[in-house]
Amino acid sequence: MSHNKSLWSLGAALLVVVIVALVLAPGSWAQSKYKTLHRFNGKNVESPQGSLIFDSAGNLYGTTEYGGAHNAGTVFKLTPTSAGGWTESVLYSFCGQSNCADGSNPVAGLILDAVGNLYGTTSGGGINSSSCYNVYCGVVFELTPTSGGGWTESVLHSFTGGADGGIPLAGLIFDAAGNLYGTTWEGAYYSSYCYGGCGVVFELTPGSNGWTESVLHTFRGKSDGSSSWAAPLIFDSAGNLYGEAWNAGNYGYGNAFRLTPNGDGTWTEHALHQFRGGKDGAEPQGGLIFDSAGNLYGTTRNYFSGGYGIVFKLVPNSDGTYTKHTLHQFTGGRGGGVPFAGVVFDAAGNLYGTTIQGGTHNSGVVFKLAPDSNGAWSETVVHAFNGINGAYPYSGIVFDVAGNLYGTTQGDGTKTFGSVFEITP
Repeated sequence: MSHNKSLWSLGAALLVVVIVALVLAPGSWAQSKYKTLHRFNGKNVESPQGSLIFDSAGNLYGTTEYGGAHNAGTVFKLTPTSAGGWTESVLYSFCGQSNCADGSNPVAGLILDAVGNLYGTTSGGGINSSSCYNVYCGVVFELTPTSGGGWTESVLHSFTGGADGGIPLAGLIFDAAGNLYGTTWEGAYYSSYCYGGCGVVFELTPGSNGWTESVLHTFRGKSDGSSSWAAPLIFDSAGNLYGEAWNAGNYGYGNAFRLTPNGDGTWTEHALHQFRGGKDGAEPQGGLIFDSAGNLYGTTRNYFSGGYGIVFKLVPNSDGTYTKHTLHQFTGGRGGGVPFAGVVFDAAGNLYGTTIQGGTHNSGVVFKLAPDSNGAWSETVVHAFNGINGAYPYSGIVFDVAGNLYGTTQGDGTKTFGSVFEITP
């Protein structure tokens, strides 16, 4: 009896050690409630990639790269029902005009103005599409609700693939005066660093005769980087713009940058950090966010340069430079890998984001990074996608007022073709 009791005690102690180890291990798991709000049916492989937005009534809006009446992408709306479900409605199907003059294949999210109009970008189409690579020039568009419940699309700018840029893959932002700002993936300056052009940062200004585009910065593929991808720009309180260039730069792996307005209407670009690849990070594309102290946070995906990406912090110094700190290094295992989107803060100061690889089924995860008193950050896997409840979350996370998380998955093209999900922590 004494021998059996000792074995039981030893087994219980080992069980406690295992449980503690699992709790404290990187990529530990959190209990959360996952719910699929909408599952795209795969008829035209819808493939949502952009982040969602809420309106004041609690409706969700997003885009799909494909699907719709012409299989060239859609803008959709999800409306909560009294029974606890959600109803999807397609607000607009792209490529309804001749030669896709209205745009095609949106990959970025949307923004709303104060009166309920929606604004976004498409990666292809436009009146100049015949002169662009594989007809991918792209447009900036506005969707205006009509009195009958429909929506009317207006093209604010059609890119040419030349000096004005081409293929806008990122979303837009407003300034206080109602001007729009964004980036393009290609166009403008050509160099050996950037096939199809290095891209631009642009501004669209409304006027009595429509919207006028101004190029604020043309990337040249060397120290200033090239090819701003999926992330919208952000402003600081002084009116400076911040963003990321996906590749090139001093080491060929992209950079984080600031654009400062000058008195003569021009803008000057400053590289805040040049990524070196490997553990330092490479290929930043998810966008930056500020904390209340003026520090910047973002991700790198490291997809073509080895490794599985990082979450980083940029701290401003008194001389105007920035110091980079790696908060978390992904391994591609249970804790996820290759974050395409950026991170967001919750009310308690934790960071949340997504990866398109890793997790128990290698279909990506939703992760949480929590800071401790010593300045370290620990990762928890909030949800691991399994290819049935969703796969490959390319978009970032948004919160509702109650602290629930929302996002989209692109799908694996076989079991799932994209979804919208909610997670209750």
